[in-house]
Amino acid sequence: MTELAKKRPEFRNINAFKDLTTYRMTPAAWVSILHRASGLIMFLLLPFIIWMFDTSVSSEISFARFTSAFTAGIGFVPGWFVKLAVLALIWSYLHHFTAGLRHLWMDVSHSAVNKQFGKTSALTVLAISIALTVVLGAKLFGLY
Repeated sequence: MTELAKKRPEFRNINAFKDLTTYRMTPAAWVSILHRASGLIMFLLLPFIIWMFDTSVSSEISFARFTSAFTAGIGFVPGWFVKLAVLALIWSYLHHFTAGLRHLWMDVSHSAVNKQFGKTSALTVLAISIALTVVLGAKLFGLY
């Protein structure tokens, strides 16, 4: 047995309060969890997506109502909250799409899949999705 194997802790029964706080997940684990979370966000906000699409393409009057939703809000929901919901949709779509491309690439090229590829591709997915979200979020909030 090597020295590394002796020092490494062995988790048989994980205590959620004691062990999970010290457990460090890999970037691939974060991307996997966020891939599922982004899919859930898109699914839960699907009625909002359908409403936005229907309102934006029905007529000129409904398009004006659609654009005013981002400034005046919808009913009792303020405009800034509508923008945050759209920003969450933007992130969830971009992350789900880039992580999906990562999974497709791993399925196609079985020989290229190893620990290092998993780490670098996961960090690339996180960087691309966050960078594109920042750019599109800046446009959404009127910074350019």
